[in-house]
Amino acid sequence: MTFFAVKNLTKSFGGLLAVNNVSFQVNEGEIFGLIGPNGSGKTTTFNCINQFFPLTSGDIIFQDQSIKGMKTHQICQLGIGRTFQVVKPLGRLSVLDNVTASAFCRVNSIKEARDVAEEVLEFTNLYGEKDKLAKSLPIGGRKRLEIARALATRPKLLLLDETAAGLTPTEVDEAIELIKKIRDSGVSILIIEHIMKLIMTISDRIHAINFGQTIAEGTPAEVANNPAVIEAYLGEEYVKGQGH
Repeated sequence: MTFFAVKNLTKSFGGLLAVNNVSFQVNEGEIFGLIGPNGSGKTTTFNCINQFFPLTSGDIIFQDQSIKGMKTHQICQLGIGRTFQVVKPLGRLSVLDNVTASAFCRVNSIKEARDVAEEVLEFTNLYGEKDKLAKSLPIGGRKRLEIARALATRPKLLLLDETAAGLTPTEVDEAIELIKKIRDSGVSILIIEHIMKLIMTISDRIHAINFGQTIAEGTPAEVANNPAVIEAYLGEEYVKGQGH
């Protein structure tokens, strides 16, 4: 069975080709990293997976089923959850109410939604903050709340978009532990991240893109040592200086 695959994904905005013929596959139980410099097409790829943007061409397969053309909420109900790079919790609601609202993707009663929310808040170490207003949380707490909201939809595949951006080194370590814990609970993960410590520590495999095109795929070590990846991040002069 194909658990999840992006096939020849292309997305253009007028004359701008944001994603150009990108293909990759995520295996069940895997943490799969998607990396690239700013503007390389990573978040656009996520937005195409969730159908926030219609594909220009290509296909998205989830559990042997094409999800191309589906509504965003239908994709969530199938089992693909996601977080957003810019977190926007329901600021005037409590942490608990934020997660409860997400749980209605799966359940129909307020009691069931509350039960799911409390379970997720325990899992993400946010239970002690449950009665606080979401807007009062520091950035680390809001990032964790974003993950909790996505987990309340009961995903089989979780898309994480720059979960560690803006976090302190200690919070990055905590994020690494949480992401591993999510994977160990049976949720597969596709993650975009700029913090190399995080992506190299947790990913089973990594796919690198630049200017909307694939430049490398492999284990963290293989991708980190790929000259095209080094050049994309550090520049051609650096690569020449290193003798690559």
